[in-house]
Amino acid sequence: MTAADEIERTVTSWPGVTAAPHRFGGVEFRLARKEIGHLHGDRMADLPFPVPVREQLVAAGRAERHHILPDSGWITRRISSEADVADVIALFRMNYERMGGQAEE
Repeated sequence: MTAADEIERTVTSWPGVTAAPHRFGGVEFRLARKEIGHLHGDRMADLPFPVPVREQLVAAGRAERHHILPDSGWITRRISSEADVADVIALFRMNYERMGGQAEE
């Protein structure tokens, strides 16, 4: 199973999450009509957060400013190891819960 497959399988198992092709390639995850983030294959994930949350994630070394929109609240998380996959899933869960989703334990 690829990193993208593992992330997609996990994130779409949460109530209300759907996956669809992203307009810039890859796969996008939505909770109702809100995008919780998207994957660019097995190499990176982009997720929208409020700027203060983005700043905390960047300061903690969990993400970097978005690779194209660095002044937005979006973050980019590169994927190069199994540990990165687990953290990307944790970031998606964080955004899912922030947007009102209730992930089952």
